[in-house]
Amino acid sequence: MAVRWEYVTVPLIVHATKTILDQWGADGWELVQVLDGETGLVAYLKRPVEQ
Repeated sequence: MAVRWEYVTVPLIVHATKTILDQWGADGWELVQVLDGETGLVAYLKRPVEQ
């Protein structure tokens, strides 16, 4: 069976980027991409859906 994913977008504060990503990573989220949006940096993360 194929892996199902859930996704989240997280605004990043430049001076706390590592802390923010470490917290999400500890919850099983994997960083996919960071984009510079209209309101600042946004991280896109994914993790497998528990079945």
